[in-house]
Amino acid sequence: MDLTVWRTFVSVCRLGSLSAAAAELHHTQSAVSRQVAGLEQRLGVVLVERHARGVRPTAAGEMFCRHALVVLDEADRAVRAVRDVRDGGSGRPLAVGATPSLAAGIVPEAIGGLLESRAVRWSLLPGLSAQLHDRVAAGDLDVAVVTDAPPGLVRDVRVERRLLGLDEMVVVLPLGHRLAGRGRVDVRALAGEVWAEDNEGSAALLRQHADRAGVGARIGLAAADLPGKLALVATGHAIALVPGVLARALRADVVAVALVDPPTRGVHVLTPCRDPHPCAGVLFDRLVEAFRGRAGAGGQG
Repeated sequence: MDLTVWRTFVSVCRLGSLSAAAAELHHTQSAVSRQVAGLEQRLGVVLVERHARGVRPTAAGEMFCRHALVVLDEADRAVRAVRDVRDGGSGRPLAVGATPSLAAGIVPEAIGGLLESRAVRWSLLPGLSAQLHDRVAAGDLDVAVVTDAPPGLVRDVRVERRLLGLDEMVVVLPLGHRLAGRGRVDVRALAGEVWAEDNEGSAALLRQHADRAGVGARIGLAAADLPGKLALVATGHAIALVPGVLARALRADVVAVALVDPPTRGVHVLTPCRDPHPCAGVLFDRLVEAFRGRAGAGGQG
């Protein structure tokens, strides 16, 4: 069937008028009427009925219109995909996931580098590492940038995992803190401080680090997310452990200080083993560049 006729019929149903559809499509009313009549003849059923103020679809017309909308949407997507390929894009949207700290820094930077050489539509979904892994395995995400902070990552034959590097955690202090602006700080100098945490993975890294130094870490405040944790620090209620890759993206009223023998977490890129996105390899290269720059800024060395 000619999709032009389908578009005409959908317009008639949406506008409830043959004349209004004709005006919108730049056709004559008689041409629109002939197209609808021809469609009815081909399908062997009445699709619209006339009333005093125009037309309305019959039950069969409503059903056909619903399916026609799906077909026309897919046809439009096919045209856009071909044009993307023509214009140098992959023709397929790139779905990227990242943990909150990585979504706030290296991932947008890497995507910016990708877009310098490729025209591709993309989306970014923040989430926890385990959730993002499951979405890659299910085929919902093309790339996920995650960490192996506790409880760690699972091995999965459906998912390819590549290490970007190790990220040193840093401590974030309010601007007026006695240790703000110092060099590397021993966690023992922070004994007695109140810590804020927003997730169990970061809390586990903090406890492990403090235990190795022979001191405790009093996690006295819980935050819903990373911005909430930083807000508690900025207002002087607590100090916090955050990823080093985030150091350059911190708010202006806190300061990041490197730790002696800091806890680390591996940063990994996940991609599906089956049908990888054509841009995944290029994005990985850009992620390597962005991670090296951020890790250096965070004091990893």
